[in-house]
Amino acid sequence: MPIICAYTVPHPPLAVPQVGRGREDGIESTLAAYRTVAREVAGLCPETIVISSPHAPLYRDYLQISSGPSASGTFAQFNAPRPVYEVVYDEAFVKALAKAAEAEALDAGCEGRQTRELDHGTLVPLHFLKEAWGEVHGEGAGARPFPKVVRIGLSGLSPLEHYRLGELIQRTARELGRRVVYIASGDCSHKLTEDGPYGFAPEGPVFEHELENWLADADFLGLLTCDPELAERAAECGLRSFQIMAGALDRTSVEAEVLSHEGPFGVGYLVSRLQPAGVEGADGDRAFAERYDEAEAERMRERLVHEGVLCSLARASIEAYVRGRERIEPADVLDAILEEKGGDAEKRAALEELLERPAACFVSLKEHGQLRGCIGTLAPTKADLAHEICGNAISAACADPRFPHVRADELGELVLDVDVLSEPEPVDFLTDLDPAVYGVIVSAADGRRGVLLPDLAGVDTVEEQVAIAARKGGIDPRSERLFLERFTVERHL
Repeated sequence: MPIICAYTVPHPPLAVPQVGRGREDGIESTLAAYRTVAREVAGLCPETIVISSPHAPLYRDYLQISSGPSASGTFAQFNAPRPVYEVVYDEAFVKALAKAAEAEALDAGCEGRQTRELDHGTLVPLHFLKEAWGEVHGEGAGARPFPKVVRIGLSGLSPLEHYRLGELIQRTARELGRRVVYIASGDCSHKLTEDGPYGFAPEGPVFEHELENWLADADFLGLLTCDPELAERAAECGLRSFQIMAGALDRTSVEAEVLSHEGPFGVGYLVSRLQPAGVEGADGDRAFAERYDEAEAERMRERLVHEGVLCSLARASIEAYVRGRERIEPADVLDAILEEKGGDAEKRAALEELLERPAACFVSLKEHGQLRGCIGTLAPTKADLAHEICGNAISAACADPRFPHVRADELGELVLDVDVLSEPEPVDFLTDLDPAVYGVIVSAADGRRGVLLPDLAGVDTVEEQVAIAARKGGIDPRSERLFLERFTVERHL
């Protein structure tokens, strides 16, 4: 059994005594479970420990595997420069895994900027693992050496791509004959309490409950199909780490147990064990990659059935342009869209009236829960809203400078929002703003300006909203005078 055990662990730096300095007493359950895990790993004597961390180098479209002979790190950023934690990388494993990813056309490997400095998402589990290893195997000359390490970063790719990397980790371990323990580092929601460092969101406790059930039941399909909006609003950081781990246990029967779960500081810390309980790769009922594809296809079919008219118009415009560089005339497709969506005569008349008047709008695209493009106008630039939507939809897909052009093979995975804007109005005070209700326009004296829509996941305060909008406009809110405007949106899904 190449993957001899897998664990999910959190990474609060204060769990390390040199950082916590007594504050770690508030997470006794987490610490006890962490020590249990570390002693178990020491007893299993793996040759390699694979650690996936949300704080390792992260790219939107690439899963980086750390390379090189070794790495080290400290908690200096948390005022604890000692001790220094050092690891030796399993270079043969890294090379074989990167080669397998290339052969499978998976966007993963050793490209990108490499760093020899370990992140705290890796260092926290290493602290406990090295401590227990020394207790069990001794230290110094003649002691059993600490296992080699493989460090994996996360990405903005789909849950399936993270799972596929886990499958390749499983395959590489088998082909190299390695005894491997998988450590999936990741915290849960960061929005569990009003007095926590990140505040409260109702989605936080919901996500915590769902995640605990998925891990307790080894329900990897739940991990893969978690609602991206729920995960984003809960401000989690471990889900994709856990998805890679799930792939490393692909087609394998698992005995699962949640060892601890608490959130005393407003952040969820969950420790769990997933112990292979059968022949690796022999359980066809646990082939979750195939089941994920089926579930996502069904979810997309449902979404398209219930997609609103404005989004369907935006979708038609994007598809025509991406596939054939054609710009549709809204009148040529609206009748068919309205007929398909049904609705009574009064509703259709209201939609037609909305589309016929001039209005500003933003079109936003998401793919696998990640922003894929967003372009809009603050005042009407076309004769009517229908043409405004079509033009902005094409720009969101093919002219947002933050992203490459949408490809034809991505069209079936896009989720669209259309926000119809009210006329902006100037405001003098931050108290006139509310990020859940109003969008904001931040302008500088020389005409630079940045815009942020309302009700965005992760934007919970006026100060955050204004700072983000200013940054988008290249404005420094600390040293420049700001001019503020607010607007409302009518959001169509």
